[in-house]
Amino acid sequence: MSKVFKVSGIGLTAIVVVLLGLYWSGYGGQLAMAAFLAANAPPGDFDPKQAAPTPDYAEPVNWAALPFRDDPSDLVPIGVNDQSGVRVVDTFFIHPTGFLSASGWTSPMNAESATEENTQWMMANQASAYNGCCNVYAPRYREANIFAYFGDEQVRDEVLAFAYNDVLAAFTYFLEHYNQGRPFIIASHSQGTHHALRLLREEIDGSALSRRMVAAYIIGGAIIPVSPEWFASMSEIVPCQRADDLQCVIHWDTMPEGANAMERTAESLCTNPLSWRVDEKIATAELNQGAVVPAGTYNTAFGSQDDAPTKQNFVALGAPQPGQTWAQCKNGTLFARDQTGSGFAAMGSDEMGTYHGLDYALFYMNIRSNAQRRVAAFQAAQGSNKTL
Repeated sequence: MSKVFKVSGIGLTAIVVVLLGLYWSGYGGQLAMAAFLAANAPPGDFDPKQAAPTPDYAEPVNWAALPFRDDPSDLVPIGVNDQSGVRVVDTFFIHPTGFLSASGWTSPMNAESATEENTQWMMANQASAYNGCCNVYAPRYREANIFAYFGDEQVRDEVLAFAYNDVLAAFTYFLEHYNQGRPFIIASHSQGTHHALRLLREEIDGSALSRRMVAAYIIGGAIIPVSPEWFASMSEIVPCQRADDLQCVIHWDTMPEGANAMERTAESLCTNPLSWRVDEKIATAELNQGAVVPAGTYNTAFGSQDDAPTKQNFVALGAPQPGQTWAQCKNGTLFARDQTGSGFAAMGSDEMGTYHGLDYALFYMNIRSNAQRRVAAFQAAQGSNKTL
């Protein structure tokens, strides 16, 4: 069996930064990148006919998280006790990239794989942040391979569009069979955020759904910005400006202090998750309610490596660590304290110039409590007959 590399939390941007570093380093770097892609990317062009069968979202197996089933999205950090009461709001969570194998352009939906373990990792360490306010629903989908983000932009968009069709089908099923007209949150990370951008623009903005949406926590867009142009394309949805704003969008990309701002093709929204404002004022570490070291291991069955599972189980989250970092938006990027020497250091991969893997972890309890606050604000507005 081929070796399966196990690297805590190195996600999309960590790998992107390495490969783009090769590209930007000059002609030799471009050749090195081309050679790397040739050796590790899926062979041939993307062909939808070669993808796994279309998932049937009436089947619970095609959901990574469901509120009536035990799964890692149910995990709660040690010492946190906010699970009482009936949830009257849902969260639809779209997970990021976990498929890094050269075996195809989209995930084969193999339950016995490192890719599926990565989805469980995301449920435990990201989707779980919303179980204090909401019933959590998260579809499995034929996600785009990490390699779709390199090379021809047309290929990237084609593969992402294919994956988005599954997300849309899952969201439609969620609305028709699970949601029952309740308010909802849209939440995501990385590739999931790329799909959420389209879902918000094409399905939610300007419709009755926008009045039922509490907020959208679409975090870690990285390569694809949450840009002013994207907001300008919509009629109702705007950036959140305060901690209790509703029917609006929250987004950030995290980098370590001292690094350059993340390079993108356009400006991108930066919401400070400690102050929940869109400004460049530093929010001190005293406002950090608790970072949570991610449970388990994110597998990188990368390129030609075997996409074999490591048989890990996600059974517990650690205790929150208050004051772990300050936060400050600068030039559209969120900067945080250097995590060298902390339990977050291996995940942060700051030697690669990004804290993409820490977008949720460093601000976990702030996300959790803010989702609860916005839900309470939404319910209060409904109770006062305020127009939503």
